[in-house]
Amino acid sequence: MTFHLNDFVPYRLNIAAAQVSRRFAALYKTEAGLSIPEWRVLAHLNGSGALSVRDIVAKVNLEKSVVSRAADSLSQASYLAKSLHTQDQRLVALELTEQGRDLMQRLGRIAEDFQTELLIELGVDGDAFSRALTRLVESK
Repeated sequence: MTFHLNDFVPYRLNIAAAQVSRRFAALYKTEAGLSIPEWRVLAHLNGSGALSVRDIVAKVNLEKSVVSRAADSLSQASYLAKSLHTQDQRLVALELTEQGRDLMQRLGRIAEDFQTELLIELGVDGDAFSRALTRLVESK
């Protein structure tokens, strides 16, 4: 058997994820001027309560320095507030401000519309694809 990279499922998933991410990033960049790391930090803080940078790093698949820079930028833009972490005083807790929650409401609607369009694009395979992704993500 000859190996063909273009037939290798992990490679194809990576390429597809990057393309979809770029398409969605264009939408939230236009709406709010956010970078991918800033979007991921906001999205993970949305509805979660206070989290540390370490907590977010574990969830967003970005390096600590990237998450810290995104948090600093979002804090300067008044989308998130920083305070001492309640369980570990060595950590800084990040939490959405009212302005950040308002932004996430707008971006949440954009995200839902984008997902709907993506599932339409996938056609009859959309639901099965979504279930397969869930299995992959949860399989660790």
